[in-house]
This record gives sequence, structure tokens and C-alpha cells, in this order.
Amino acid sequence: MTTVLRVRDLQLTRGARPILTGVDLEVARGEIVALMGLSGSGKTTILRSIAALERFDAGEITVDDVTLRAQTDPRASRHALHQKVGMVFQFHYLFEHLSALDNVCLAPVHVQQHTRAAAEARAVELLAHLGVGHRSQAFPRQLSGGEAQRVAIARALAVDPPLLLLDEPTASLDPARCQELGETLRTLAAEGRTLAMTSHDDEFVTAYATRVVILAEGRVVEAGSPSDVLRHPQHAATRALLTG
Repeated sequence: MTTVLRVRDLQLTRGARPILTGVDLEVARGEIVALMGLSGSGKTTILRSIAALERFDAGEITVDDVTLRAQTDPRASRHALHQKVGMVFQFHYLFEHLSALDNVCLAPVHVQQHTRAAAEARAVELLAHLGVGHRSQAFPRQLSGGEAQRVAIARALAVDPPLLLLDEPTASLDPARCQELGETLRTLAAEGRTLAMTSHDDEFVTAYATRVVILAEGRVVEAGSPSDVLRHPQHAATRALLTG
């Protein structure tokens, strides 16, 4: 299988506090990989580093054919990364003054320099594909949590990135919406998209992830299929996560 994301010896310190202490990770095309761990284990920091939103101190991140190296200004690679990585934040961060359609059109128009007509055609297609085409003219405050989540995914996919990052995607969803989201992620993976997400929801991860990676003290301590890792944990950090 083709490797889309490769992380090597990722290290990051804030002040005197080590956040990441040597993370190694590979994600192949079509995988849904869940990063799990107790609060402070570095899950979201890894996603932000991959998306060039966080500078790191040591190591290397490669997405497709773009490589980020330690201690370089991420802004230098941000444009190239934004063609490769889409990120869905935990609280969506849709622009409140823009409709769903206009939110999805932003990056194609302002980053990729597509015409408004081309961007809008792509946005309409994505919103329909994700089941919120009928909400294209709604503003974020008019959307339910599940609808906002799908619009945020459409916005992240608008530049057609090979890698989609999701930070705690089920945090604000009820069980029915979680199932809908899981099926959406499964469809995206089947279409060849690569997905990496952080999650605290072991039931969702067991149902929909193809692999789970457990983090503790800023590094990977256990990894494997969700059914194996979450039902038969081998590391103390995994057991603490499941009983916490």
C-alpha cells in the first residue's frame, strides 16, 4: 500500500515541558487511523504539526511528496501542505458571516486561485456528496452539530487533499450523528482518501478505524487493530485510557 503520511522521530517542547518525545507514525492510503491517549499525550499537537500549524524541534514529517523538517518555519511549506492536507478542527471554526457554500469555496478561490464558478461547482458537489447540499445557503449558526461537521469536512476536502485530519470529530455529536459520521469517513477511505483523527471515543474507534495508535508521554506506546488494542490492551497507558 502507498504511504501517504510518514512521521519520523517527531519531538516538540514548550518551555521546559516535553510534549512529543519521538513519535514515529506511518499511514497508508485508504486507512482510518485513530490517535488516542489521555489528555496531554500530544494527539492534537501531532495533527497540528502535520498541518504545518505547529513548529517542532526535531524529526521529519512527509505528506505525499512534501516534507517538513525540524526547526524550519512552517509558513515556508504551508502553501504546499495546504494542497496535501485538509484539517477539520474540533469546533469546526466555520466563518460565521459566510454561508456553508461560501465557507467551502474559500480555499479553492483564495489559495488555489480557482474561478468562483469552478469553486462553487466543486463546493455544491461536495456538500451534496456529504448529505448537506440542501443546507448550502445556511449560515453556521443555523446548522446542527452534525451538519456543521459535514460542512467542515467539505471545506477540508475542497482542495482535494490526499490526507484528511480530524480532531475529536465525535465530540459534539449524539450517537446517531456519530454513526453517520463514521459511515462518511468509511466512504471517504474507500474512495482512496487517507484519514488520521484524534479521539477519546473507543466505541467509535472500534467501529470505524482501521488502526489505533496509543500515545503516552509524547510517544507511541501501542498500536494495532482497534479490536486487539482496545479489547486486549497490553500497555498500562492503554488500560488507564479505557478505565479513566
